[in-house]
Amino acid sequence: MRDFDDRAFRDALGHFTTGVTVVTTMTEDGPLGMTVNSFASVSLDPPLVLWSPARHSDRFPAFEAASHFAIHVLNEDQADLSMRFATTGTNFDGLDFSKGAGDAPLFEDCAARFECRHAAGYDGGDHLIVVGEVLRFDVPGGLPLLYHRGSYARLSRD
Repeated sequence: MRDFDDRAFRDALGHFTTGVTVVTTMTEDGPLGMTVNSFASVSLDPPLVLWSPARHSDRFPAFEAASHFAIHVLNEDQADLSMRFATTGTNFDGLDFSKGAGDAPLFEDCAARFECRHAAGYDGGDHLIVVGEVLRFDVPGGLPLLYHRGSYARLSRD
């Protein structure tokens, strides 16, 4: 049915620069995190955002079931945090965090942070589209960490 190859399609999508986020939640086994670039605003009234975890991820069941989660828009100096949660979601060793709505782990010094309640989930093929109602947000500031064509990038302000 399709006339294109999956790798070429993924490479084409990589031409769209995105911000980098880490989504966190609290599970029965402890805190869990996931690096995500599929974050977007949905609505101002009510305040809604979305993100999309991959169904093939071993962390997917926990995030699908999560009643609350926090989305951290990483600042340009937090690539190490992004890399930490890109491969494993349970490595909170040495990280300072507090607990937010639903006990979701909260990291400091992000460009922005959103504490959310799970509002809806929609089929998105090999991903789930998770819509969160924003309960609280914080904007410490700073420039965001970006991702473009498979690499981290920084925003230049001239």
